[in-house]
This record gives sequence, C-alpha cells and structure tokens, in this order.
Amino acid sequence: MDVAILGAGPAGLYAAILIKRARPDAAVRVFEQNPADATWGFGVVFSDQAFAFLRQDDPETADLIEPAMESWSDIVIQHKGERIVIDGVGFSAIGRLKLLKLLQRRAAELGVVPTFETRIERVSEVGDADLIIAADGLNSVVRAEAPEAFGERLSELDNRFVWYGATKPFDALTQTFKQTLYGPFNAHHYRYAPDRSTFIVECGAETFARAGFGTMDEPHYRATCAEIFADELDGAELVANRSVWRRFPVLSCAQWYDGNRVLVGDALHTAHFSIGSGTRLALEDVIALVRALTETGFDVARALPAYQAARQPVLEKLVRAAGASAAWYEQFGEHMALDPWPFALSYARRAERIDADRMRELAPTFAQDLVNRGFSLEAVP
Repeated sequence: MDVAILGAGPAGLYAAILIKRARPDAAVRVFEQNPADATWGFGVVFSDQAFAFLRQDDPETADLIEPAMESWSDIVIQHKGERIVIDGVGFSAIGRLKLLKLLQRRAAELGVVPTFETRIERVSEVGDADLIIAADGLNSVVRAEAPEAFGERLSELDNRFVWYGATKPFDALTQTFKQTLYGPFNAHHYRYAPDRSTFIVECGAETFARAGFGTMDEPHYRATCAEIFADELDGAELVANRSVWRRFPVLSCAQWYDGNRVLVGDALHTAHFSIGSGTRLALEDVIALVRALTETGFDVARALPAYQAARQPVLEKLVRAAGASAAWYEQFGEHMALDPWPFALSYARRAERIDADRMRELAPTFAQDLVNRGFSLEAVP
C-alpha cells in the first residue's frame, strides 16, 4: 500500500500517523512546501468536547499533546466597558508550531518523515500511489487540478480580519468589541502559551476603508490595531507572522474524492474561525477517512465513498453552525447596539444551536445572572 499525502500541517501529519498505526506495512510519503520549522498563525484552540474525540481515537497522541496545552473554562465578552463571563465552556490551546513539532515527532516514531521544502505543482509529481490525500489547504493542488470533479464552491465573506500574536497571556477566550471613529472593531484573543496569545482583529468593509488599512503597510496598520486595543494589550506588543488583511474564504465540495484522490481539512471545506474548529474538523476528517480505510481492508475504491457517506452528515451540521456564527460576525457592528448582557446572549446563541434550556445547562451562572438583571433567556436578541 503506497500513500502520498500533500501537506504536512496537522491534517497531513495526523493522516500519516493513523495510517501507519492501522497499516504498519504501508509506505507513507508526505510532501510539504515549507520548512519543518515554519508555520503561519499562532495558536490552535480546541473545546473540551473537541479534544475528547482525539483522546478516544488516539490516546497516545493525546497524551503527547495535552501537557503542552493552555486551558481555561470560560468565555469573556467585553462590550461597552463591561466584562461578562460565560461559564462552563472549556477550551484548550497550543501553539501551532508546537503542535506541528509534536505531530512530526509522533510520525517519525512510526517511520514517517515528511519531505520538506518540496513544492508539488502537479499531482503527477508524487509518482504512482494507491491513495493520494490532499491535506494541502485552501489552495490545494489536488482540488485545483479538477475543481469540477470535486464540485468546488468557493466564495468570500465581506468582513476583513488580520491574524496577530500578542506578548500577553489572556486568562480566557475573550471577545472584545470596540466602537471607534472608523467604525466597529472586534478582537478575538486567547493564550496558547504561558506568555503568548493569538490576537485576531476584525472589522467590516466600510470600517476597513475609513481606517485606510488598504493603503497602509503592515507596520502601520499593526500600530493602528495596537492603538485601538491599547487597553486590552496593556503595553504588550502585537507580533506579526504573514499578518495580512483577508476576507474569510467559504469553501465546500459536493464530491470529496476523485478516483484515488481524496480531500480533507481546508482542502475540502472551511469553517469560520469564530467557532475555533478548523483544526478539529481536519483531524476528525482524517479519523473518519482512516476508519473507512480500515473497515474496508484499505480497499480505496470502497473506502472513499464510505468516508464521505459517514462523515458528510456530521460535518454539515458543524459547518452550518460555523456559517451561522460567521453571519452574526458579518453584522457584529449592528449587534453592538444592544446593551452588554443581551449582546452577550446574542453572541452565545449566534450559531443557532443553544436554546434557553441548553443555556441553563451549559452556563448556569451566566444564565442566572442574566435573569437576575431582568433579561429573558427565551428572547432572541
């Protein structure tokens, strides 16, 4: 069995790990265009529920990763000078490069060492393979060669966002909303190491234009973002790493495989960063794919349809939630007209998956505090 994997991000490395666990005799080759010690972005976040799937399916890898994670149990909403805690929502985070290094180590223990600094321009360059796994992200070479065969649908949201790190450890996953002379801004920030955090700045298209970000160089707009969120940063610095303003890409595919080529992770779909599930979904894709391979005796022709049939209904529920969350953020400036507590409830219910009863169960302190202030859990802000 010869398997070629394009991409040595979390999905590609994890695919190599699980295949070698399930089929030690398989020849697994992984190709990555970047160096082994390079990555873009800062922290990767998992909810407690999301991390549980990894421990259930692969406790050895979970044991490797978990000690390196930062954990907390609340979400914090900061709006109109008020700090509101939504309890009961546990999260953990890890630096993306740290995660990659741990997965590289685990793969090497199983006999897989990726070929780094090797850009694959055409799939034929990997040579003969029984299975080709596209874990090469949004700009997948595999999908780009046959977008019609995969039923590719690709668009962009309107909001602009830029991804930074910060030299400050925030104590929880925090959403800070600010009204400025340019318009409304939001920052998503959470720690991923004892002294570092992810810090994503987001704004609408009109705010982006009024701020003049489109004509600024990166140091200039970084300084402007730091000024807007000076109170939250409290003297800490924003750290750049290919920190360019972007619009979030919305990708889906009707067909997940073509012959012996199969898509996973961001090569197959995207989920808005506001639900923090991109890496989780990619790893779950890989688990479902390798489960299908194992159950069919690594018969690729049977396994790939089984993978899509089993995984697609589950994925679509999560992607719908991500889409609802993204739609809320596209209008977050309008939601900011709400008072802080109804605004926090609107945020908590943005993915359209939590009703009043579920809110009482998940976040009892927040739910009771809201009622004590005279607001209704049943009302949809």
